[in-house]
Amino acid sequence: MRLTVITPSGVLYNEDVEYVVISSKNNGDFAILNNHAPLISTIDVGYLKLVKEKNTIYTVVINGTIEHQDNVITVIAQEAHVGMNKDSAMQHLNEVRETRIEENRRRNIDFLKAERELKKNIQEASASKR
Repeated sequence: MRLTVITPSGVLYNEDVEYVVISSKNNGDFAILNNHAPLISTIDVGYLKLVKEKNTIYTVVINGTIEHQDNVITVIAQEAHVGMNKDSAMQHLNEVRETRIEENRRRNIDFLKAERELKKNIQEASASKR
């Protein structure tokens, strides 16, 4: 069975797996095995447990959809991060989110400075026309 996890940054995971367990805060837990009936569901905040040849990998997902049809599982998520367990995947996700928040704060400060300078220049230009 093929599993693909896609985020705005691109394809995060694209490999064959034996089965997948989906855990979602609002929808609970369910598994998808080979030849499972087609389904579409959402993942608000949750994780995927990917099992492949006795190896288990976890992918934390925030705001995603999952579709299964013809032994192909496609997950499209706003954010997703892989780890060897749920905690490491969630920790990585939180680190990335904190970095993004800090970058956004800096951008907002830069934007406000640029906006103030623009207003000042417009006022000076208007005053010089008088």
